Amino acid sequence: MASLQGKKVVVVGGSSGIGLGVAAAALQNGASVTIVGRSHEKLQAALRSLGASSTVRSIATDMTEETEVSRLFGNIGPFDHLVSTAGTPPPNYPINDTDMDFVRRFVDNKLIGAVMLAKHAARTLISGGSMTFTSGINKDRPPVPGGSVVSAIAGSFSYFSKALALELAPTRVNIVSPGWVDTPMWDELVGEAKSGFFADIGSRLPARKVATPADIAPAYLYLMESEFTTGETLHIDGGQRLI
Repeated sequence: MASLQGKKVVVVGGSSGIGLGVAAAALQNGASVTIVGRSHEKLQAALRSLGASSTVRSIATDMTEETEVSRLFGNIGPFDHLVSTAGTPPPNYPINDTDMDFVRRFVDNKLIGAVMLAKHAARTLISGGSMTFTSGINKDRPPVPGGSVVSAIAGSFSYFSKALALELAPTRVNIVSPGWVDTPMWDELVGEAKSGFFADIGSRLPARKVATPADIAPAYLYLMESEFTTGETLHIDGGQRLI
């Protein structure tokens, strides 16, 4: 296992949720970290939560705009590891009521965004480093109704990583597939019902709780540090796929 000590890590989606958890864990393990997000205000709040340090900085970037993605990696320069946890609330329409404009925006944000990240990150990512993207439990346990689109997109990441791992070798490309995690996105989705909702889900998981970002971050660290893991999807879902 390679150490993160002194390595440069870029976390896209690092202003909150899982990404912020990964950034905190990487800093604790000696890396210097750049967190990337769309909102300048959220990034500043994230920096405050991570503590004042010369080893962490933020860059505001709209990941749907290729010129901004290209500029991002030009500003960062050579680096060792890319982590992307960026995402938006998924479409949840039954197929006969699907809002195609919403679907296109979701595909742009999640899948096309990942392709753009890989395209431009590959130019300055140090050979032998890593890219780690994020899929999720919906590919294995699709919600019904309304799970067809998000399941298709989440499932595509495993195949994306296999092909990219071959193309970019010896740079490693992997996927982390979390279950449900207590992040701000759930505040948007279920609001005040979140605590009761998570208590019910957690009681049914083999792990007996819904994860926090700190529970998920070690999976990303493992994939950054493991020099012999590539083209893989690492499930960290508390057993959610089993129920």
